[in-house]
Amino acid sequence: MKFVYDFHEGNKDLKDLLGGKGANLAEMTNLGLPVPPGFTITTEACQEYLRHGTHVDGLPGEIDAHLATLEQAIGRRLGDSHDPLLVSVRSGAKFSMPGMMETVLNVGLNDESVAGLSRQAGGNDRFAWDSYRRLIQMFGKTVCDVPGGEFEDALHEAKTAKGVKDDVQLDADDLKALVTAYKKVFVKHTGHDFPQDPREQLDLAIEAVFRSWNADRAVLYRRQERIPADLGTAVNVVAMVFGNLGNDSGTGVAFTRDPASGEQGIYGDYLANAQGEDVVAGIRNTLALSELAKLDKRSYDELLRIMATLEGHYRDLCDIEFTIERGKLWMLQTRVGKRTAAAAFTIAAQLVDEGVIDLDEALTRVTGAQLGQLMFPRFDLSGDPAAVTRGIGASPGAAAGEVVFTSKHAVEAAAQGKAVILVRRETNPDDLPGMIAANGILTSRGGKTSHAAVVARGMGKTCVCGADQMEVGRDSFTIGSQEVREGDIISIDGTTGRVYLGEVPVRPSEVVQYFEGDLDPERANDPLVAAVHRIITHADGKRRLKVRTNADTGTDAARARRFGAQGIGLCRTEHMFLGDRRELVERLILARTETDRNDALAALQPLQRADFLDILREMNGLPVTIRLIDPPLHEFLPSLEELAVKVAVAQEQGQRVEQDVQMLAAVRRMHEQNPMLGLRGVRLGLVIPGLFAMQVRAIAEAAVALAAEGGNPRPEIMVPLVGAVQELETVRTEAEKIIAEVAGDSGVKVVIGTMIEVPRAALTAGQIAEAAEFFSFGTNDLTQMGWGFSRDDVEGAFFWRYLELGIFGISPFESIDTEGVGRLVRIAAEEGRATRPDLKLGVCGEHGGDPDSVHFFHEVGLDYVSCSPFRVPIARLEAGRAAVESEGSDHR
Repeated sequence: MKFVYDFHEGNKDLKDLLGGKGANLAEMTNLGLPVPPGFTITTEACQEYLRHGTHVDGLPGEIDAHLATLEQAIGRRLGDSHDPLLVSVRSGAKFSMPGMMETVLNVGLNDESVAGLSRQAGGNDRFAWDSYRRLIQMFGKTVCDVPGGEFEDALHEAKTAKGVKDDVQLDADDLKALVTAYKKVFVKHTGHDFPQDPREQLDLAIEAVFRSWNADRAVLYRRQERIPADLGTAVNVVAMVFGNLGNDSGTGVAFTRDPASGEQGIYGDYLANAQGEDVVAGIRNTLALSELAKLDKRSYDELLRIMATLEGHYRDLCDIEFTIERGKLWMLQTRVGKRTAAAAFTIAAQLVDEGVIDLDEALTRVTGAQLGQLMFPRFDLSGDPAAVTRGIGASPGAAAGEVVFTSKHAVEAAAQGKAVILVRRETNPDDLPGMIAANGILTSRGGKTSHAAVVARGMGKTCVCGADQMEVGRDSFTIGSQEVREGDIISIDGTTGRVYLGEVPVRPSEVVQYFEGDLDPERANDPLVAAVHRIITHADGKRRLKVRTNADTGTDAARARRFGAQGIGLCRTEHMFLGDRRELVERLILARTETDRNDALAALQPLQRADFLDILREMNGLPVTIRLIDPPLHEFLPSLEELAVKVAVAQEQGQRVEQDVQMLAAVRRMHEQNPMLGLRGVRLGLVIPGLFAMQVRAIAEAAVALAAEGGNPRPEIMVPLVGAVQELETVRTEAEKIIAEVAGDSGVKVVIGTMIEVPRAALTAGQIAEAAEFFSFGTNDLTQMGWGFSRDDVEGAFFWRYLELGIFGISPFESIDTEGVGRLVRIAAEEGRATRPDLKLGVCGEHGGDPDSVHFFHEVGLDYVSCSPFRVPIARLEAGRAAVESEGSDHR
């Protein structure tokens, strides 16, 4: 097995093997762009290392051979004290994971070669010692787990002693002394001196990158972004080029379009006399990329040409890292850039207009998750709130919450249900848990390419960076004389970069207003709204899956229809019995005589009929699937414990409690140890005579009433919790008699089907289809019963540990478990249609609005998904994407 590839041996399509960074370095090399020579150690080598926890057989020899080739290309040798070759060692997984894994720069420097590096640089001692201190700092923290804060403290002390604010103001002697201080920190925490053998440095750095694949922050990021845990990372060993050689050198990050808005132009950050990590870490505030034209016009013009080449080649927004070494431009990385949700839609539409991609590909360039982000509210600035400061709007959105200053505090506060804004000078990868927990991120340093900005955009979090008027302390920040302490509330606008004290009210997003048909005409031509309209209209034309909604009221049904719902896939009738009607259901369940039961049913029927008529009117002409009542009894009965205490206290005080005593006896009689597996669904309808009959009659009467108004009712009755065909046959026989009696010659037809939510129903679907005209998969209960989980109990109890251990990549209640629960769906779909070829198949669990799950349901061959009204546009988009991707795989 080959573990190492020179850049000229790879290409952009080998991301699985070479990782994104290595594949794209290879692609740029083959395009003839100025890329420093280097080689990539494959993801397979990482997998081998992690599998065995030791050196990989054959890898050292391959590294020797490729290192020799690199040395020959550069004309320098690693470890040569007179003319040293230095290399960077950088991670690079298949999927971009910015800042989550390790990088070590300047590998190869030691006490002797630092003088040789100075001679290479024309006697520039400051540059050489600056490079050496960076190596010790990065190597110590990355490879040997030396606390990074101690290096930062030593650097701060050096700047304080010199009376300067920035690193660049330290001279060669200051940096030489800093190297000595860093070495002491290294020895203190490792028990040995900093390694002087350059090859030892290289091998240890490579192993550190391998190990970083399973670092806590990398695991957390993968979980957040749904990146598989078994991919591993490649390692890129690249000849160093130096941006810290003086003011004619520098480093930067560029985007071919604005990653925040999608606007065309030149966007990015540049730092003179710096190395790449300085830009990404936000250690110093950067210059706008346009300023490079004033500093080095030749390099700027060459960069623009390369950016145009890369965007044309990749046919997408490109994110580029570059270094200028004494006027020579070098390309260090490119990738299809992370972008905000707004930019994703805008750029996709732009590229269609430019003839670069077609609408099918545009559809694959956006996601339902991004559309969901665009539907969140924005700040309502009609009250003209005064901004206390302004930074760089790095990731759009409106976020308000209590200020916290550490990742730990953000996680703790979020666990208590608090909305928080994480405030930092700059973030680093260790802050990832807090960034995930926070509503938004605010930093005083960095720009649109800083760690905070890139990670926030990837997660869809609101972020403002580079608010440099802020002085951030341990538990407060100040802006002039204004102090904001931990726990105070602020609001941040990730579009404008403005920061407000207190909580600013929000307004609906333009995208929601577009779906509601309530958008201000002046905004109708907004590029984002136009892009969303264009792409989702195309999705509707491509998708095979229909999209319905889960709605229990006419109001919800009307909103869902405006959002594009093609019917109701789940109307939960038990939700109609809450509030003032709860007492009627309680009377029904606890009735001891036929008269009591019939009285309760008679009181409920007109209420049900009115509910159904309201919903059928709103969905006139579209199918409405009404699930017969399916309450676990405990949801409608008084609490046994509370009622027992009430009776006991009253009796102790000598009060008359005959009614409560009777109620307590009835509740004890009906009490269940596990009500989710007890008397509910079809079982309840078979045990309580007249219950289902009352609902069926109310549905039929509502449909007849709408037909009499000239409407077109399309009711579908869904029998819940069926596990055996005999249950469904019993209910169906009674229902058909009632429907025939009520409908008469009105022409009203009522379809009868069942919910597949019990594993036995899935496994006997061929039998059940004999009595069912449709199946709707209740994937919430199917997941609970398939896994043996109680959703109400397990998510907080141990799911966090299962996610941490990698047993789950994501909660099976959030995205369908395709191997287990999904297999039950597949079996039921295939066997049901084998019995009844025209069997209609849908899903009405929460998975119906989950993007990944929608793709699975398309592949299995369902007819529709159903989800909450707000998620209808998301499901429409993903159903279209699933169809396009399916066509693409068929053509392959």
